[in-house]
Amino acid sequence: MNASESTFVGIDVSKDTLEIALDDQSKTQCIANADADIAALVKELVPRSEEIGAIVLEATGGFERQVAAALCAAGLPVMVVNPRQARDFAKSMGYLSKTDAIDARVLSHFARTLHQSAQRERLLMKLPDANQEALEALLVRHNQLIGMRVAEGNRLALSHGSQHKSIKAVLKILDRQIVAVDKSMAGMLKEHFAEKLALFKGFKGVGPCTQASLMGALPELGQLTHAQIGKLVGVAPLNADSGRHKGKRITWGGRATVRTALYMAALSAIRYNPVIKTFYERLLANGKLKKVALVACMHKMLTIMNAIVKSGIPWNPEHAKCA
Repeated sequence: MNASESTFVGIDVSKDTLEIALDDQSKTQCIANADADIAALVKELVPRSEEIGAIVLEATGGFERQVAAALCAAGLPVMVVNPRQARDFAKSMGYLSKTDAIDARVLSHFARTLHQSAQRERLLMKLPDANQEALEALLVRHNQLIGMRVAEGNRLALSHGSQHKSIKAVLKILDRQIVAVDKSMAGMLKEHFAEKLALFKGFKGVGPCTQASLMGALPELGQLTHAQIGKLVGVAPLNADSGRHKGKRITWGGRATVRTALYMAALSAIRYNPVIKTFYERLLANGKLKKVALVACMHKMLTIMNAIVKSGIPWNPEHAKCA
């Protein structure tokens, strides 16, 4: 079925409601962002699956996960896009006002454009398996606990003496929870991802948190090219040229959880991984800023690990040359 005969669905997501547009002109429908209403929506759309070209939602801090997963599990073509991209598209198409109904129609219009794009297959949502989903959830919880512990530690330094007992008690609880979550993550990695992680043995800098990030939050590892995986994570330098102007190459966007883990891994690797250390020192000798060189090391580590998983050959220094 060609694009002119297809239906393109845009869904504007909020905490409590879903605004649904079946095209960019018609009246929208509002339903609750709840189990029963989502099930009814899936039941309504599944019989029309042959005519649906794409369903587009914005990433909305996790509020979109339930409906996106339900639609994807039903075999419907779902795309979850960056809100910034959707808003830029809206402005470029002349949608200057902003309401839930307008946003839903914009997403429907955006769905038609993405459906006709060469990137369509790559943009389609793929459900993670249950182990990846559980591991990513544990990783998110680990990061939340670390954030809370840092906040409590900062409060302790500035607090009155009468508050110390309470803050220290909370810190002890947080420490116990961090240990428990880390133990659960280690158990999942050993039980479900041992074969893949064995490929990284000897690649210094890739610790448990980095492993959990790669296995849980980056299921595309080993399935994309080095350029695609770098852009997906947000460590690939992007051009900013126009005419005679040659702008600075910058990195932005991508998967923050994976990028943060790679940053910590790179800090370790520039000290203990001979390949990454040599690469980092060469960049500094060529006049690169330390931060730029560190991001380049993150990019190189990701490229190497992507090549390792893709080839199925355990790490050895020759991978650096291939990458």
